[in-house]
Amino acid sequence: MLLSEQDQFLSYNGEVLVFQLSKPKHGDEASDKTMNLCVRRMAFNRDTKLFVQKSSGVFSMHSSPSKIEMICCSCTTDSRTGIILPCILMKKKKWNNVKYFLLLLHSSNQFEQSFYFKLDYELKEDIRLFAGPSVLWRHANKLFYISSNTCVVQSAPVQLSSVVWTGEIADEGTVVLGIRTACLPETEDADGFSVSDRAIWGSEFFGYAIQTQKMLTGTCFMPHAYSRVVSSVYICKNERLKKQLRISLVAITHKNQLIWFQNGLPKGVCELPYEKPCSVKPAVTSSNDLLFVVSFASGNSCVVQRRDSLQVASKWQKVKCVLVDDFIGSGSEQLLLLFKDDSNTNVLSTFKITDLGEVNYASGINYKHDVPATEGLQENGLLTVRALETRLQAGWTSVRELQQHLGLQKRVILESCRALIDLVEERTHVLPSAKEEGLVCLWDDVENPPHSLTKETSLVSKVPEHFTEKLWQRVVGDSLVVGVKLTESLYLSLSDVSLSLVMDQDFSSISPIIKCQSKIIKLNKAFSALTVSSSQIEPPPKKMKLDLHSKNDLKKEFPKSSSRVQLDGAKTVIAVTSLSPLLAFHRVCCVVLLHARKQNRQNESLQESKKITLLCGKILLSLEDISNGRYSVKMLRDKSYSTGSMEDILAVLAVSVRFSFQIVSSDCTLTPVSSWLLGEMECTPFKECQDNIFCHKPGNVYGAIFNWTLKNPFEGVLTIFCRNLTVLFQCLHSLTRVLPPGCSVKLLRSGSKDVLTEQLALALEKEMLTSKNSFFLKETKAENSLTWGNESGKKINNVPLTSFLDTEEGVQQFRRKLQNEREEGVRSMNQTMNGALYQKIALKIAEAQLSSDMIVWRLS
Repeated sequence: MLLSEQDQFLSYNGEVLVFQLSKPKHGDEASDKTMNLCVRRMAFNRDTKLFVQKSSGVFSMHSSPSKIEMICCSCTTDSRTGIILPCILMKKKKWNNVKYFLLLLHSSNQFEQSFYFKLDYELKEDIRLFAGPSVLWRHANKLFYISSNTCVVQSAPVQLSSVVWTGEIADEGTVVLGIRTACLPETEDADGFSVSDRAIWGSEFFGYAIQTQKMLTGTCFMPHAYSRVVSSVYICKNERLKKQLRISLVAITHKNQLIWFQNGLPKGVCELPYEKPCSVKPAVTSSNDLLFVVSFASGNSCVVQRRDSLQVASKWQKVKCVLVDDFIGSGSEQLLLLFKDDSNTNVLSTFKITDLGEVNYASGINYKHDVPATEGLQENGLLTVRALETRLQAGWTSVRELQQHLGLQKRVILESCRALIDLVEERTHVLPSAKEEGLVCLWDDVENPPHSLTKETSLVSKVPEHFTEKLWQRVVGDSLVVGVKLTESLYLSLSDVSLSLVMDQDFSSISPIIKCQSKIIKLNKAFSALTVSSSQIEPPPKKMKLDLHSKNDLKKEFPKSSSRVQLDGAKTVIAVTSLSPLLAFHRVCCVVLLHARKQNRQNESLQESKKITLLCGKILLSLEDISNGRYSVKMLRDKSYSTGSMEDILAVLAVSVRFSFQIVSSDCTLTPVSSWLLGEMECTPFKECQDNIFCHKPGNVYGAIFNWTLKNPFEGVLTIFCRNLTVLFQCLHSLTRVLPPGCSVKLLRSGSKDVLTEQLALALEKEMLTSKNSFFLKETKAENSLTWGNESGKKINNVPLTSFLDTEEGVQQFRRKLQNEREEGVRSMNQTMNGALYQKIALKIAEAQLSSDMIVWRLS
């Protein structure tokens, strides 16, 4: 295929699009009035180091060759789809006007005419294509534009002498940066300006937002003094900080300079090697170097590199065009230079692909035209090396200080973990000496271990030797689930139970504490209904409780004769943590610790409870076991049931999120819900709890657990346990297609209303008892503090009043007694207590109020 001077080149997704106008091959009379717009997609072959044609397309137009012309081409955003597509502006001359039409090129090589417009003049100045697609141009110092959304030519209310840039700016949309004639300030004397002042104030920059028809201050781009010399601009970065527009750009001038501006101020300048620069575009190479490609009217090009300063890195002559894209598929941009060559007119036969680094492909190039500008680089080479050495030394010092700080943090965390393990195993923990830590003591070292630590160890309550029934682990997706099944006798004496995982001391170079989330799961023997606490609806707290009650035992769960909830069956405490960080060690051993408060069975007050930490055992996790599926959840179908161990069911519930929906139908029964669960969702019930069913449907919904409870034929509650909201939306979308018309689906907050009402009564009773006990505790403390005043009165309590008044000594004793009683009365009205006692009382009252407030929130 031969080229002509009117051919247009465009880079798109690593390919080169070549647009050509040609006549049809058949030579009939109709072909003389028909023109074809041909496009060829060319891709670079790294094996042959040549461009090969991948595909082509043709668009036929009814016109003679002399009346049709390509104006320009670019890649712009199609507002209908948001996809960037190649587009080309065509011109067709008629006897009384000129018709322009814009064509979009799709991936199938099909052309689509976006819009057209007619003018009584030809477009010649500052023609730009931008998003929409839209066309902008300047004529008679006025700005005109047309968009595919309106298809009407519009005029902007501005006068301008040139357009230097068009593009998108944050919060402003499409903005045109132009130059216009400046008016002298009316308040100043025009004759008072010097010649240089008139030269500077002769023109100014301005920005015009097309969508909002808003004027932007030109000084945020560049000082007005540069408006007389700037010919083209490229904005590299724009953002808004504290409602102020901050812009970084490069501009080329008529003085053969490239200038870097930042926030309206010049930051660097570079002399260009040729005259009359006309355009500039950026490129980011594999080494993250920012290059600016400058094209000149003479057909020459150069590349300016921005590092510590702006410098010409390379230059070329007789260049037809320069394209920027990832032509070799390396993930970064390269430059494609197409050279003029009279001896060979084939498509892309003489080219060069380079990133001024490792990438360098060339074909048919005379290398004498490739003259690297190394003279300036060699002159500054020594200074650059010295500056880099200084920066390297400063960086190394910072890295060394940071390593020392991180090392200190690791030692503190490791020592804390060793102290925790020693405390659990009831061993005396000995802190390392100051000499071992490289510290200087400000006081004398104490040989004996700290008394507080020994006292802390002695506070640990005695617990049964076999307090756990089972320790297990499962892998569910990207989560590791560790469970500890406690004996009923132990759990009834504990509160605020949680688990923590600590890596074995073999991993001394990292923090051994594993971030995890604790959950408590209760398994009744019947296990026929699932009820989850409201802590999953609110923002997730540190400890979340997941209770699985029996549907038949809901009324038995809260007996009125006792303020304590009676629990049946064993309890399982579960910790959930992310699996992927642990897999980095290939094989890891974790210590499982149980944290709780040991309650006094006779008195549940917080003051009587003690914090305990118990060692439950160790778990071993290896990448090989996970790959073999040793800890995977196995839910299989056995005829009409789902088979799986109780640990598998608990693991799925632990990583799932619970949602309950009330479904009410006023006209039809809700029989389709059961059919939907067993049919479309392919659910089967568990053998252990047949009211709860497991979804075996392939896809994202696999693994969801459902519970469908009918209150009456027209009302029911559907509970869904799923991994995330995406699965929930898929289930609800599928459900709404089978529900009868007129059904209402309402999201319920967790918990039965009757159960929550009973819980509220118990919580309010506990809150009242807590306040009462706290008051009596305060009275007792006050009485104990006032017993000294009654010592003197014990001897005269039974003495008759008349005996005091018979003698002067008796009158004095009676007077002292009245004075003591008066002082005791004043003290009883102004009771004080120490801070520790007040803190305990306030904490007990706050916890009781929080519990009742949570239940009220769930009932609302």
